[in-house]
Amino acid sequence: MPELPEVETVRAGLAKHVAGRRIASVEVSHPRAVRRHLPGPLDFAGQLAGRRVVDVRRRGKYLWLPLDSGDAVIGHLGMSGQMLLQPAAAPDETHLRIRFRFDDGDPELRFVDQRTFGGLSVSAGGADLPAEIVHIARDPIDPEFSDQGFVANLRRRRTEVKRALLDQSLISGVGNIYADEALWRAQLHGTRPTDRLTKPAALRLLGHVRDVLGEAIDAGGTSFDALYVDVNGESGYFERGLNAYGREGLPCNRCGTPIRREAFMNRSSFSCPKCQPRPRVR
Repeated sequence: MPELPEVETVRAGLAKHVAGRRIASVEVSHPRAVRRHLPGPLDFAGQLAGRRVVDVRRRGKYLWLPLDSGDAVIGHLGMSGQMLLQPAAAPDETHLRIRFRFDDGDPELRFVDQRTFGGLSVSAGGADLPAEIVHIARDPIDPEFSDQGFVANLRRRRTEVKRALLDQSLISGVGNIYADEALWRAQLHGTRPTDRLTKPAALRLLGHVRDVLGEAIDAGGTSFDALYVDVNGESGYFERGLNAYGREGLPCNRCGTPIRREAFMNRSSFSCPKCQPRPRVR
């Protein structure tokens, strides 16, 4: 599932090549791609034709494109969604779901989604912040993110620290990969109770989360397969810098102990047994 660095990479590409352009027409090739737009594909296309894209913004793992009408297009990539800029003459992708043509010609914007878990919809009056995503917390690279507020809320919760990092109502944009990487840097096991973290430890963890996300953005995100690419179809390369995630059995880059994999919420967690010992049972 694309996390903040991947979505931010896509947002930056769209902001460079789509913001300021006027939509000439929209074609929906698969109704599931606009299933969250309840009036249906024809209404989705009709509301966007003739509208100008003012900007491209992000909240956590969601994108939205404010329009000159005051509405917005909300986008979620799901597990395999891609926002690609292509010449109109380029062959259609096998899993092309939505096509945006602009009145100034090429490139057109294509939403491609193999598994159709992602999708787009129109948010009425959502240019500033769509109501559909207002419940999602700010992310740690947002200038208005409150470090002290996050720490206070984190320590009030009676849960495990990795579960808290994945809670999009507490802190957005952090998924399985970057949670494991931040916890490795902080030398914390993911099952550490949040109410047992000191304020300095919680702030250090937040700093590592922010650093990991920033480095991943600089690397264009993490690509484990061909499903995540940027708007130009290029893969990210942060995988080369991973210290924990996906490295089961490989030596820890800090102490040399083989990295372990543990089951976690129908997924996997990766950590160093020596650097990140499991917390003692109360």
